[in-house]
This record gives sequence, C-alpha cells and structure tokens, in this order.
Amino acid sequence: MDSILDGVGAAVTSPWFGLVLFAVAALDGFFPVVPSESMVITGGVYAASGSPDLALVVVAAALGAFAGDHVAYLLGRGPGGRLLRRARPGTRRYRALAWARGALAERGGLVLVVARYVPGGRTAVTVTMGALGYPLRRFSLFAAVAAVSWGLYGGLLGYVGGAAFEDDPVKGVAVGLGLALSVTGVVEGVRVVRRRHGWGDAVSEAEGREQHPVRAGGGPGRPSG
Repeated sequence: MDSILDGVGAAVTSPWFGLVLFAVAALDGFFPVVPSESMVITGGVYAASGSPDLALVVVAAALGAFAGDHVAYLLGRGPGGRLLRRARPGTRRYRALAWARGALAERGGLVLVVARYVPGGRTAVTVTMGALGYPLRRFSLFAAVAAVSWGLYGGLLGYVGGAAFEDDPVKGVAVGLGLALSVTGVVEGVRVVRRRHGWGDAVSEAEGREQHPVRAGGGPGRPSG
C-alpha cells in the first residue's frame, strides 16, 4: 500500500501533472469512461499539502473540460449527431438523447452547466447541442461557466478532504469522492422529483421531436439560449 501511495504522490506532484490532468479532462468530455473527476479530487487532496498548487489543478481541469466539450459539440455537428438520430426507442442512447433534448428545450444553454454534474448527461447534452445547431458562441459561454465551476468543485472537494486528513491522503481522497457522490445523489434526486411532477412531459415532447429533427437554421422547437 505504501508503494502505491508513493507512486500516486509522485505522479500528482510531478511537473507534468497539470498537462496530464488537462488531457484526461478533455478526453472525458467526449469519451465519458475516463475518471477525470477522481483525478481532479486527488489533485486537490495533495494540493492541501502544498503540491501541486490548487490553482493549477483547477485551471488544468477547467481548460481540459472546456476543450473536451467542444470536441463533443463538433462531433454532434458531424457523425455523432447522425448516430444519435438513429438511436432506437427504448435504448440507453435514445433515453439520453431524449433527456438532453427535453432539458435543452426547457432550460436552454444552462442545461450544460447542470449536466456537468449528471452521470452520462454531459456528453449527451454537448453532442445534442451540436446536432441541433446550437450557436457556437453561446455554447462556448455556457461551456466556460460549466468548466470553471466543475474545476473549482472538484479541486475544492479534494482540498477539503486533504486538509482534514493531511497525513492520510487515502482518507482525504475518500472524503472528496464521498462528497462528490453526495452531490451527484442530490442532483439525481432532484431529477426524479421533477420527473414525477411533470418533467416527463418535456421528455415526451423531446421524444416526439426525434421524428422531426430541429434544423440549425430555425424551426419549431429550436432551443433558446
């Protein structure tokens, strides 16, 4: 265990950590199986001991997330959008697309900020926004807000855990991840409550629009920012 901790500590305190974190956060933006949030939290835990710098963790995570969201958006404008439109009813991909469409129609670009904290929701939203032709300038604005808030969120969660258990980074990471899971649970709980009180209507409407995709140039149901 000590050797593993030493290896993790050496990796996190390496001068290359910021670049690696940027790359992982960017990859997670369009390939959501990479544990970028865990990496941000771990960086925050070690930042509580002085290395790496907390600002580096937050900035690298935010820039990576911002870049990754734009890759997903561009995929939505191209092949990713075609794949989404071909999703079959009842599949996980179809439900994710329906959720993204309904949420985008209901809340506009702000859904991108919320989706940062919904498991699997972020990529569905960013790709869908590209597929729907959501204006790039407005997308970039909301993507920036989402990325900065997410970088601060992960970095500070880790920092809190690291400050509480300065001599035991494993416990610090556990605390940070526990807090992150708690926030995710709250977000999911709100989604369930909203669904039971009429949110499902937005999804139904979005599913109906699957048969009539929104064009970038306008038309009924075009999302507003």
